[in-house]
Amino acid sequence: MKQIIVAKSAGFCFGVKRAVDTVYEQAAEKKEPIYTYGPIIHNEAVVEDLEKRGVKVINSVDELKQAEKGTVIIRSHGVEKKVYDEIKELGCNIVDATCPFVLKIHKIVEKYSNEGYYIVIIGNGSHPEVLGIKGWCDPKHTSVIETAEEAGNFKISPEQKICIVSQTTFNNNKFKELVEIIQKKGYNINVLNTICNATEERQTEARSIAAQVDAMIVIGGRHSSNTQKLFEICKNECENTYYVQTYKDLDLSEFNSVDNVGITAGASTPNNIIEEVQTNVRNEF
Repeated sequence: MKQIIVAKSAGFCFGVKRAVDTVYEQAAEKKEPIYTYGPIIHNEAVVEDLEKRGVKVINSVDELKQAEKGTVIIRSHGVEKKVYDEIKELGCNIVDATCPFVLKIHKIVEKYSNEGYYIVIIGNGSHPEVLGIKGWCDPKHTSVIETAEEAGNFKISPEQKICIVSQTTFNNNKFKELVEIIQKKGYNINVLNTICNATEERQTEARSIAAQVDAMIVIGGRHSSNTQKLFEICKNECENTYYVQTYKDLDLSEFNSVDNVGITAGASTPNNIIEEVQTNVRNEF
């Protein structure tokens, strides 16, 4: 009998759900213009729906200066300290929907940076979460490392103490690998694994499902870092792994000759999109 296995951890994580709920609540009570600083989450369907409700995406403080004063919602990824200060100076009302796990990293790097530690952030240097974290520590004493090559090339004064943190959605196994490379250099290091439990649980479950199915579907926005990581993990276990944003991206004929299909989704994927994919694959069976 043909079977579909849907990951229990698929879809919105706590931080994303909290951020999205916050924007919808603000939109429902709209008394002044509402902006999100950057897309609230990396999911085009959600951002488009919010735009229909009058929520505009602002991508910089300069852009905000040209806009009518209103409420600015800080997205789940968080922002640099200077961005908070600049928004306040413009007289805008700030609603902070930064994920609590990300806020915790801000506090960690600010504390260790003030104590003279060199900060190493394991993550994607161009990701908004990492850019936000960097904005809470001394930029001259901070490095972002994403690859084994970068970890191998990392070099600072031997006397310098180091604090290592991670982007919340980074691959846990890769984090351990990069930390090990840096530790072998003999530095005095304090390692804080700040990958959130939801990410680790989602990656572990995705790996397990992908290893036992004929085809795997990973659902999420194209710009979603945690969805890209899920795709890499699943592809390693199951050659027939497909990355889709909605059911419209699926070529259902691919599933005619398979007996079982696994489905997982990134932290920015709403339940209705997961259900649509599941229904369309089931109909093909």
